[in-house]
Amino acid sequence: MTTMPTLFRFLFVLATLAAMVYGVMWSLVTFVEPREREVTVRVPSERVNPTRP
Repeated sequence: MTTMPTLFRFLFVLATLAAMVYGVMWSLVTFVEPREREVTVRVPSERVNPTRP
């Protein structure tokens, strides 16, 4: 039985992890629907109308 070369093993592990991350991202995009909601942000009047020196 021969052992797998270290560089090949490292690249194989990286490719496997990348494929798993890609699969998780694809499944999130495919199966999760975001909820729409209204967003309100208060802007301080100092930022809208700054005082001039």
